[in-house]
Amino acid sequence: MSAELATSYAALILTDDNVEITSDKLQTLLKAANVEVESIWTSLFAKALQGKDVEAMLSNVGAAGAAPAAGAVAAAGAPAAAEKAEEKKEEAKEESDDDMGFVEC
Repeated sequence: MSAELATSYAALILTDDNVEITSDKLQTLLKAANVEVESIWTSLFAKALQGKDVEAMLSNVGAAGAAPAAGAVAAAGAPAAAEKAEEKKEEAKEESDDDMGFVEC
């Protein structure tokens, strides 16, 4: 088992028990499970998850809440995207004549 995976599982166990995730607690849990992990991994995980609500992060994975916001941004940028697409088409058309060796008179 990789160090990252083992530390992830340990963090999930601590979260499930409503225990604060610290490097020492991760190391203790991993040691009890007889898994050897360098202390850098537990330190990184503890710092990354410090002050975060892990349960909320897990329950919001793939949530549809982000879709309406993305749709609004896409709708607002649609006219600009259409203009850019037109410009690219015109540029491509001009460049294609040059690529074939044709010269406009």
